[in-house]
Amino acid sequence: MEPYFPKEVVIHLFNDGTKEKLNHLCGADFVKVHQKPPRGLDMKPNERCCSFDGDADRIVYYYKDTTGHFHLIDGDKIATLISIFLKELLAKVGETLNMAVVQTAYANGSSTRYLEETLKVPVHCVKTGVKHLHHKAQEFDVGVYFEANGHGTVLFSKAAETKIRQLAKEGKDDEKREAAKVLENMIDLINQTVGDAISDMLVIEAILALKGVTVQQWDAIYTDLPNRLLKVQVADRRVIVTTDAERCVVTPPGLQEKIDALVKKYKLSRAFVRPSGTEDVVRIYAEADTQENTDALAHEVSLAVYHLAGGKGAPPQPI
Repeated sequence: MEPYFPKEVVIHLFNDGTKEKLNHLCGADFVKVHQKPPRGLDMKPNERCCSFDGDADRIVYYYKDTTGHFHLIDGDKIATLISIFLKELLAKVGETLNMAVVQTAYANGSSTRYLEETLKVPVHCVKTGVKHLHHKAQEFDVGVYFEANGHGTVLFSKAAETKIRQLAKEGKDDEKREAAKVLENMIDLINQTVGDAISDMLVIEAILALKGVTVQQWDAIYTDLPNRLLKVQVADRRVIVTTDAERCVVTPPGLQEKIDALVKKYKLSRAFVRPSGTEDVVRIYAEADTQENTDALAHEVSLAVYHLAGGKGAPPQPI
């Protein structure tokens, strides 16, 4: 694709398949889970980098600051950047098109708070899995959805698309028409069928260029709350049943009350547990004001799961 890009878009390819193994110590998932750059990439300070996964439906961005500290920009921050951009354009176009962001319970609490309280965009939480996000996003004129892992896209309703294309062609007001043209380009560039890392990357690059925003400024929109993912082996994952988009445990009895009591001990904290879809494992997510508190909360919740949901093997050890 590179020959088709304008000269302003300078892209350097790494891990292009000429050496190393596919997905080995690299890729979007590796970078997100390990919070470090992939192998084979020589990062310069404040240089904007991104990683796709093996089938290129996920994307995460990242950079190293001048002190060498690694910064991850995940799906939540990608959704936020796109939402800021779209909200500005929709305001200029002046049509009553409703917009919403769809997340899962794994979205960082800071992103949800920023979208709802600062950007004033409605946020909806659904069960984990792209099909749930996609389905919910179809309910709006403009539906932005991204999983924290970087899989996502933007959906435009047929009515919204028709209205935007019409304004781009026939709008009397110059500012409105220009904004509609940019929205029309966005509709043409984003892949509305499925998460598409290449088209997502081009959308992000276009937004950063149009807004004159650096990767550091993007990263600074909000600060992620420290979070921790753990898993506990259980005899039978079916003992855990959840509700409220997997944020609340129905069975075994007493587990949700225990989680609620543990969460109350820490500031800005949240925790939930959900059974794995494939193995006898219960996944635990926790976030709080500091990494120390987050790790303590995650450990305490994992002990509660172990004792109340039939844990296997030795009890979970402190992090």
